[in-house]
Amino acid sequence: MNLSSCFSRRLALRVALVLASPLACTAAMAQTAPPAAANALPQAPIRLIVPFTPGTGIDLIARTVGPKLSERLGRPVVVDNRAGASGNIGTEAVVRAAPNGSTLLVTVNTLVMNAGLYPQLPFDPVKDLTPVTLTSWGQLILVAHPKTGFRTAGDMVAAARKAPGRINYGSPGVGTPHHLSMELFKATAGVFVTHIPYRGTGPAITDLLGGQIEAMFLPIHVALQHVKSGRLVALGIGSDKRHPLLPDLPTLEEAKTGKVSVDMWYGIFAPPGTSPELVALYNREIREILLSDEVKKAFSTQGMDPSGSTPAEFKSLVETDAKRWAQLIKAQGITAN
Repeated sequence: MNLSSCFSRRLALRVALVLASPLACTAAMAQTAPPAAANALPQAPIRLIVPFTPGTGIDLIARTVGPKLSERLGRPVVVDNRAGASGNIGTEAVVRAAPNGSTLLVTVNTLVMNAGLYPQLPFDPVKDLTPVTLTSWGQLILVAHPKTGFRTAGDMVAAARKAPGRINYGSPGVGTPHHLSMELFKATAGVFVTHIPYRGTGPAITDLLGGQIEAMFLPIHVALQHVKSGRLVALGIGSDKRHPLLPDLPTLEEAKTGKVSVDMWYGIFAPPGTSPELVALYNREIREILLSDEVKKAFSTQGMDPSGSTPAEFKSLVETDAKRWAQLIKAQGITAN
């Protein structure tokens, strides 16, 4: 199977439960009786470990779900930000945690990208965690500076074929979804553009707006204000369907640059060895939380669409996604250094 056919497929197990809610995370004790299975949980606070800094989309998920989970289970819930090493520090903390239900990981698909980028990790980001549930999806769009003259993704591909390597694109760093999404786009379209990695999204956007780099993949909610103001041009969305926030923006497939699906999934994991009963408890409670209009409103501020899954569905999604990104990383010779 070639790269184009492998990566052009939509993640087969995207779960179509479009759900919804905002919250903030501390400890709100239950007003109703908690589920019987909650009695198996320790009395200590439940930690939601976020392997990135506060203010990110992953952090918002934890701080939205946390208080509602506290109410439903009758346990304090706290958010613990363990940023560093592309999410590996916080992830390892969950891998090493006791499988007693007191620790959960709230993360994004960077998790499976790291499995291919860091082969020397002392743990396997995919195999050494217990999937609980998908929580949401986020979309990335391809944008360019107006000075490029690009109006469609096809324009960018044509320019890249005429002058390989001349176009520079930015990312928040090696191995980020923004970086690997462009590498997938390059592989699918059969073009070469030069990667300029930055230390964070902010500096990359600053240079993109200033015209120092020509293009970038950005989350739709991050790019939206700049697209509407005319400071950036939206070339296509890396999804299998258009998005309500930019209904006139075609998918990359519609733009005839290849079927590139780079939607980001977000989800919750438990430590390895967590009992099926505890996994089922958390899955049920979190999926109920995701159904609220409150969640939908909160998630929409980060361009996320709430969506739940069964543990088995989420496990299959994670494993499938890990394989496709590992193949891309190997084929493109991408390293984390």
